[in-house]
Amino acid sequence: MSPQPQAAVGAPLSRVDGRLKVTGKATYAAEHDIKGVVHAVVVDSTVARGRITDIDTRAALAQPGVLKVISHLNAPKLAYRDNPASIDPLEGDRLHVFQDDQVLFHGQPVAVVVATELETAQHAASLVKVSYDARQPSTDMADPADRPDWKPITYARGDADKALDSAAVRLDVTYRMGRNHHNPMEPHATIARWDGDKLTLWDKTQWVPGTQVELAAVFGITQESIRVISPFVGGGFGGAIRSWPHVTIAAVAARETGRPVKLVLSRKQLYFGVGYRPTYEFRLGLGSDRRGRLTAMVNDVTAETSTYENFVEEGILAPGNMFYSTPNVRQEYRTVSLDVNTPCWMRGPGYATGSFAVESAMDELAHELGIDPIELRRRNEPSEDESNNLPFSTRRLRECYTVGAREFGWDRRDPKPRSTRDGDWLIGTGMAAGVYHHLYWAAQASVRLNADGTALVEAATSDMGPGTYTSQTQLAADALGLTIRNVTFRLGDSRMPVTPPHGGSMTMANVGSAVQDGCDKLRKQAIKLAVEDEDSPLYGADTDTIVVRGGRMHVKDNPARGETYQRLLARNNRTHLKVLGSYTPEESHRASVHSYGAVFTEVAVDARLGLVRVRRMLGVYDVGRVISPKLADSQALGGMVGGIGQALLEHMVMDQRDGRIVNADLANYLVPVNADIPDLKALYLDGEDHEADPIGVKGIGEVVQLGVAAALANAVFHATGRRIRSLPITAEALL
Repeated sequence: MSPQPQAAVGAPLSRVDGRLKVTGKATYAAEHDIKGVVHAVVVDSTVARGRITDIDTRAALAQPGVLKVISHLNAPKLAYRDNPASIDPLEGDRLHVFQDDQVLFHGQPVAVVVATELETAQHAASLVKVSYDARQPSTDMADPADRPDWKPITYARGDADKALDSAAVRLDVTYRMGRNHHNPMEPHATIARWDGDKLTLWDKTQWVPGTQVELAAVFGITQESIRVISPFVGGGFGGAIRSWPHVTIAAVAARETGRPVKLVLSRKQLYFGVGYRPTYEFRLGLGSDRRGRLTAMVNDVTAETSTYENFVEEGILAPGNMFYSTPNVRQEYRTVSLDVNTPCWMRGPGYATGSFAVESAMDELAHELGIDPIELRRRNEPSEDESNNLPFSTRRLRECYTVGAREFGWDRRDPKPRSTRDGDWLIGTGMAAGVYHHLYWAAQASVRLNADGTALVEAATSDMGPGTYTSQTQLAADALGLTIRNVTFRLGDSRMPVTPPHGGSMTMANVGSAVQDGCDKLRKQAIKLAVEDEDSPLYGADTDTIVVRGGRMHVKDNPARGETYQRLLARNNRTHLKVLGSYTPEESHRASVHSYGAVFTEVAVDARLGLVRVRRMLGVYDVGRVISPKLADSQALGGMVGGIGQALLEHMVMDQRDGRIVNADLANYLVPVNADIPDLKALYLDGEDHEADPIGVKGIGEVVQLGVAAALANAVFHATGRRIRSLPITAEALL
């Protein structure tokens, strides 16, 4: 007999959609060829606060090819119903585009020009003259004006303030993190077409069902009246999880003109047309005894939000209340309303910010006590999650430290700051830990086995780059007993079974569990059909003894007794078998489930110029079962790159006089490029976590960025003796 096919799960396979992407055949939102499509360009406000007093569209409408200019003066009134299914901020309400004359932030959409050609629409948009009654905006957290007073989020156990005051060793420091923008390669884009009262959207989105439900709420129509299509997403990082105003604008323009409308945000508009990681100020008080055992932690966190929505990231408090054993904790997280657009989630939301402060402070405490940073963390390892008194499902940080220290060569480190040089370069090493929670969300997937022995699996999830097409195909292939080439996974269509947002490291765990369930059901259905078929070689066999390999069912201990899926379906005159797989998490959980990581890095700092160069970086992760090692590496290395940007480069600059973002382009908002990326390596601890989900995986996409910024800041301190508490770390700060 021929050798049995190897398992797909765990194999370092290349992306099944890779050829489509490198040959340009993958179709992104703006690339769909829709007959009769016209083009829309948004006109943005040039003030950050006030009201519109006049819009002069005469010059724009005089341009040949211009079909319509839409603003609050002639736009239809929209329903804007509440959307309880959204993941938008719980307080406030989303921006109601073209519904009144109010301006709430610089760059707010105030009109849209629709024309037969893109260049015509762009030129006409520049001719629209908008007059304002402008007021001085408030855009700096240090100087807030009279704005909504959102209720703070608090957490406490013990008496943290008293314990901090009496601690043998105390730190009281403030960390600041500048605003970060997502900057995906693919800009946000939507094509909208109405067919009677039916709306189709070809949209860049990380949540296909979410866009469908939101547009139904905005227009006051049924969810079934809307179809959302999004087969490929060219990067998202959290910026495309919610539906932004341009999606509604495209749909309004299409309905008002009676033509399909394509709307693509410019690179500049990505800085205010969608969300961003907000600016944070993080005051942290840390107390310990002389042996480094933590006795108190106090966090006072302040973040920016808009005046019309209160965006919060509760995960920002988690590193301070569950990462280390601390009997006394007090936390307050307050948002400040400013004349800016609403922030949103960005890779490692909340945790990426909180871990920078906590892990930097732990390094400061280690230096103050003269204890190795790894040893300090070991001494404060909790036995349970002290924020909810639940046991950990797996928490293998000690092993991450051990493996990372060995592979990185941590024992060769001279702990004294500014002790190692390489010519004019000061050399430093640093480390930090990361933690990210496991998100539970119900999901569904359909599975169809065809008479030719191929299978089709479908779910309405997205793939913004982590490789959802590939990983779900691997999982399905093994569950069905088929080879990779005989399984097709499709996604990105609201007509497919419903799935959660594609973010928060939840797709593999939740959608994958639904795929596994559906494939298991279908495989068992086929086996049952065979054992009840008198003409089958498997007739009368015990179903529990039958396995499937390479599309062939056979008795486990008797491989000769069996038949293929194809033969079974043909004999029974079946064109296919089809089932709906589902995953519904339990309402209460028996364990605290998180992904963990430890990051080690080496930097060189020019002693004269203050330039920081990353030399090498290693991450070691506890993420449960790894479905696809090659995709895991792609995620890990990408997360490290994102952390390098967060730590050393990315910083939005705003003109406080008018709320204008000065560096709203990739020439002046710096992100890492190839020359910035050194030797990066990721390792994963073997194991599975079935407290997390039926397939034993935990999220990897977020945790791989956590700890990177802190590890780099700690390495810069080790190299220079200068403690930098504001991100990004600039040359000026080190001179």
